[in-house]
Amino acid sequence: MNNELQGRPAHVAALRERAEREMQAIGIDEAFVSHLVDTFYARVLAHPDLGPVFDARLAGRWPEHMEKMKGFWSAVAFRTGAYGGKPVQAHTGVANMTPDLFPKWLELFSATLDDIAPTLEAKAWFMATAERIARSLTLSLFYNPALDDPALKRA
Repeated sequence: MNNELQGRPAHVAALRERAEREMQAIGIDEAFVSHLVDTFYARVLAHPDLGPVFDARLAGRWPEHMEKMKGFWSAVAFRTGAYGGKPVQAHTGVANMTPDLFPKWLELFSATLDDIAPTLEAKAWFMATAERIARSLTLSLFYNPALDDPALKRA
C-alpha cells in the first residue's frame, strides 16, 4: 500500500504534465483561458436571455465569479485539481434558470470560440468540455426520474 500512496503523486504529476503538453499543442495557455472567460462573460451579460439571469445572481460579485471561472477552466484544461467549487449547488435555485438556457449558453460559447480560439482543436476541446458540463448541469438541475417511469409512459 505504501508504494501505492507514493505512486499517486507521481501519477497526478504525470497527468498534469500531459495535460499541459496537450493544451500547449492546441494553443491553450493561462492567458487564453483568462481571455476566453473575460470575452465570454462580457457576451453573456449582453445576451438578452442569459444576461438578466446571470446578472441577477451575480450582481456585485462579478469580479469574484470571473476569478472562479478562470480557476475552473484552468483546472479543467490543465488538470490541476485546483478548483474546489460545487457547480450544481451554485446553480441550484437560480431565479429564472430554465433548461432552454443551456443551448443558448453553448451557442454563445461556440461563437466566442469561433472568434478567439487559437486553433480548431482548441475550439473542439473547449466545446466538448462545455457540452459535457451543460449536459451534467441540465440533468442535475432539471431531470426528474419519475418522468422515465414506464407506468407513466403507458398512461
